[in-house]
Amino acid sequence: MKATIYLRIASVLTIIHSILHTIGGVFGKPLPGAAALAWAAMQSNHFVAMGYERSYAEYYRGMGLGITVFLTAEAVVFWLLGSLVKEDSARLRPILSVFFIGYLAFAVDSYFYFFLGPVIVEVLIALCLGMAILTAKPKIEIAHAQ
Repeated sequence: MKATIYLRIASVLTIIHSILHTIGGVFGKPLPGAAALAWAAMQSNHFVAMGYERSYAEYYRGMGLGITVFLTAEAVVFWLLGSLVKEDSARLRPILSVFFIGYLAFAVDSYFYFFLGPVIVEVLIALCLGMAILTAKPKIEIAHAQ
C-alpha cells in the first residue's frame, strides 16, 4: 500500500478515537457504586486555583475535552499529510516519526492508566504511521537538458 492510504487510515482511526473518547470518557456516566461516589466527590469539592473556583470534576472534563480537540486536530493533520506525502515524503518523515513515537507513548500511558480499547487503537494508529514512514517514496526529479 501507499503512504497516503496508511495516513488516511490513521486519520480515520484517530477521529474514531476522538469520538469514542468524547462519548465514553468525557460525557460518559460513572457506573453505580464506587465510581459514582468518586465522581460525586470530584464534583462537590471546590477550590481556588489561580483566582478561579474549580472542582476536580471540572479539571477532569476540561482535560478530557482538550484531548478530544487534539485528537480531532491530529486526524485532520494526518489526512492533510496523506496528500503532502506524495510530493515531499523525505521532509515529512521526521514529522511522521514524532507522531509515531507519540502514539506509542500514548498507548503505553493508556495501558497503565486506562484500559485495552484505547491501547489497541493507539497501536494501530502508530502502525499506520510507521508504515507510512516506510512506504513514503521520495519524489524522483528528472533533470532537464538545457
